Amino acid sequence: MTGRNEDEKCGSALGGGEVRARFFEPPTGLRRYFTSFYLVEIDGPEATLLVDRLHPEWANLRFFSGGCPLAEGGNGDRLDHAGFCATGPSSAAVTFTLGPTRMWGVGLLPLGWAMFVDWPAAELANRVVDGSAHPAFAPFAPLARCLFGPTPDPDAELARIAAYFSGRVLPAVPREPQILALHAALIDPNVATARALAQAAGLSPRTVERVAQAAFGFTPKLLLRRQRFMRSLAQYMLDPSLKWIGALDGHYHDQAQFVRDFREFMGMSPRQYGLLDKPVIGAIMRERARVAGSAVQALDSPAGGAPIGHGTAAGHEGAVAGGGTSP
Repeated sequence: MTGRNEDEKCGSALGGGEVRARFFEPPTGLRRYFTSFYLVEIDGPEATLLVDRLHPEWANLRFFSGGCPLAEGGNGDRLDHAGFCATGPSSAAVTFTLGPTRMWGVGLLPLGWAMFVDWPAAELANRVVDGSAHPAFAPFAPLARCLFGPTPDPDAELARIAAYFSGRVLPAVPREPQILALHAALIDPNVATARALAQAAGLSPRTVERVAQAAFGFTPKLLLRRQRFMRSLAQYMLDPSLKWIGALDGHYHDQAQFVRDFREFMGMSPRQYGLLDKPVIGAIMRERARVAGSAVQALDSPAGGAPIGHGTAAGHEGAVAGGGTSP
């Protein structure tokens, strides 16, 4: 399996380093479990280090060949140079420092979490862990060990990922109808309250609470706040000319409410974040929006990330300026 993919290059401002991001569709029968499969390659001098921040997102499995990251979660987790970095659903930024490397990522939608991770999502919310050591992610350790060959081969690596997950699909996912209904209601921008969320999903408030904690990682209220925030952040990241006030979601009462959310979710003010380099995430978001129609995982539908190549011709390559730092 090769999958459809698109490339994005982001030249960093330090020592000629660059970031390339490629997105791949999971096999058709697996799409509803994943946001996407993606490959990020960072080239440059050995001393090149890029510092960036992951936004709140669904759970992710990230496998590294070459440099491994220093990752620091909002709850105090600190992971240093693990070749398999696993994150649960998040409502706080993860700061990472990373040098030249190749990284495959697998984004798990809530249904994918319920299918492949035998652990309550709420217990791993905002966690950053060594996937080879934590029992919730230990079943993926064989993939981490066999994913990379002696030389880079994206087609073979993608085929290994697809084969691994194809071989782990169960006949049924517990609470699948409820998970899909809740996810569909959650991404509806017209749904703004926990009560409206339960009504849109056709579920009782108690069922919504149980399903949210088990597969989504957070309370319904926090999930809705995260959606509102991510709609605003994605809009700004794709078009900074809007300024923050122009990117605000319609459910914010005023800018002060957005600033409070920003500090909670990102650990800093919007102004502070706007001044930072975004050498990795900026390039990935633009490319993701271009080829898949959605800049961030939190906005993906329960059917899975949009088909790669959505609204664009395959094979196009763009460029985005980036930045970095050195020790």
